Amino acid sequence: MPGTVQQGMRTWADATIDGVELRQLRYFVTVAELLHFTRAARALRIAQPPLSRQIQSLEKELGVQLLERSPGKVVLTQSGAIFLEEARAVLKRAEKAIESARAASNGERGIVRMGIGMGLGDAVSRVINAHLALYPKVELDVVNIPSGYQSEALVSRTIDVGFLRPPVDESRITSAKIFSEHLSVVMPRSNPLARRAKLTLRQIAGETLLLIGRPVSSGVYDKTLTLFRERGLEPKIIQTESTPLDEAGAILVASGKGVYIAMGPDVVHPSFADRLAVVPLAEKEAFVEAHAAWRKNEGGRAVLNFIDYTKQYFDRRPVLNRDLRKRGTLSVPAEASRRRARR
Repeated sequence: MPGTVQQGMRTWADATIDGVELRQLRYFVTVAELLHFTRAARALRIAQPPLSRQIQSLEKELGVQLLERSPGKVVLTQSGAIFLEEARAVLKRAEKAIESARAASNGERGIVRMGIGMGLGDAVSRVINAHLALYPKVELDVVNIPSGYQSEALVSRTIDVGFLRPPVDESRITSAKIFSEHLSVVMPRSNPLARRAKLTLRQIAGETLLLIGRPVSSGVYDKTLTLFRERGLEPKIIQTESTPLDEAGAILVASGKGVYIAMGPDVVHPSFADRLAVVPLAEKEAFVEAHAAWRKNEGGRAVLNFIDYTKQYFDRRPVLNRDLRKRGTLSVPAEASRRRARR
C-alpha cells in the first residue's frame, strides 16, 4: 500500500530530520548507553564498521563531536551528553507517533462527532458509555441537532454519526434502524382525557395539535399527519419548533394552547411534570423509528467501528430494549416484528 500509514511504520527508522536519520539517533543512543562500539553493534545486530561510520556521519552532519574515542574506551563529550537526552526524547516521540498511527488505523484512537436528535439522549448515552469502556482512546463529542438538520451536518462533516428520526438524504447518507419509539399525547392534567390509560387519535381529533415543524423533524411531522388522515381526521395544527421537553413547549401545553404528539420516554420538562400528563396512543401504528446515520463514503475506522458497535449494541441488548419499551421508547409492535424477523 504505497504512501500508507503501514508503509510509514515499516520505514520510520529511515526518516530524516534536517539530514539526521532516526536510525542514526537510535545507533547513537545505543553506543552512548553502552559506551562500547562492539557491544553496541551486537545489541543492534549490525557489524561494528557500519556502526562507526554512521556515528561519524552523524557528528559530521551536526558539526560537533559527540564521543571521545580511545583504545577500549568511549566517553561522551558535553555536547554528546546533551544530545543523548534530546535523542532519547525524539525516539520516544517517534515511537508514540507510530503507536498513535496504528491505533488510528485500527479505529482504536480518533474522534467521533455525533449529533443527537430530540429525546434520543437516554438511549444513545448507554451506547456511548459502553463504547468508551471498550475504546477509551476514542474521543466522542456530542451535540444536540434536530433530526431534520442532521443530513446536512453529516454531508458538511460537522458530525460523523447522527442519531435521528428518518428520513435522511439517501443519495449521500446511510442509516440503520436501532429501535422504534411509541407515540404519546402530552396534555394538561386538567384535561378530562388525561385520566385515561390510552387515547385514540379520534378521541383527540378535537384538540389543537402542537406539531413540531416539518424542517425540524419531517419524519415525525409526516407520520403524525398520516395517522390522522388515514382515519379521515384533519386536526387543527399549530407548528412549533419547541417540544414539551423544552420550557417553551411545556408552557404552551400548560396554558391550554394545544396538545403534543410526542415520542420517547422522557417527553416533559421536569418543572412541568406535575402539570402535564403523558398518555400513550392506542393505535398499533403509532410509532416512529430511530436510526443511526453516517456518510456513504465514510472511511474513518473509528467512525465505522462506532457504527458497527452501535448496531450490535441495540441488536444484542434485549434487557435494554425491554427497559426502553417499559418506559415508552420501544414500540411493542416494532419489537414483535424484530423477533419474527429473527426467526
